[in-house]
Amino acid sequence: MSRIAIIGGHGKVGLKLAPLLIAQGHSVSAVIRNPDQTQDVESAGAQALIADVEKLDKAGIAEALGGHDAVVWSAGAGGGSPERTWSVDRDAAIRTIDAAQDAKAQRFVMVSYFGAGKDHGVPEDNDFYAYAESKAQADEHLRGTNLDWTILGPSALTDDAGTGKIEMGDGVEGGQVSRDDVAQVAAAVLDNPETKGKFLEFNNGDTPIAEALKAS
Repeated sequence: MSRIAIIGGHGKVGLKLAPLLIAQGHSVSAVIRNPDQTQDVESAGAQALIADVEKLDKAGIAEALGGHDAVVWSAGAGGGSPERTWSVDRDAAIRTIDAAQDAKAQRFVMVSYFGAGKDHGVPEDNDFYAYAESKAQADEHLRGTNLDWTILGPSALTDDAGTGKIEMGDGVEGGQVSRDDVAQVAAAVLDNPETKGKFLEFNNGDTPIAEALKAS
């Protein structure tokens, strides 16, 4: 059993992920900044951990992550101002990556997006630029650490019911994937050491998640 912290524990993916991890026998801390969200995350089976990673420094985040074996970053500014996107999706993410190392939370799963990377190609005058560039920098920072990392690249997210099946691999282009299935993939990679050091882009598809990950 591992103790896992979900950053963004009240997000749509985080709330779906917590019960999956608990069913696998893990202990889950849902990291939230608003105490009013406590009941929601506890209803999902997680323990609420109040910590605003946007405002905490690295030492404060490391203190919150103490005693955890793994971290799932599933937080985001959710659009809005570019300033907040830089603050959360880049700066807070990078501080959390560094804090995880200090806290010896060795396993780190980053929820990014399909097509993320330094060559994302989004022009600076595009509304999506701040997010694309923030994720590129945070993902690249994670790759440069000694953490056991996996970066997930789900395509456009939907609220459709999960199928437990995805497509991934060479030649696959971005499509869409349900948040249910993103949570299932995150739960699967945490217990799969073969996914360490990989960037996994995926859509909904026809291959069971465990089988797709084995072939990745």
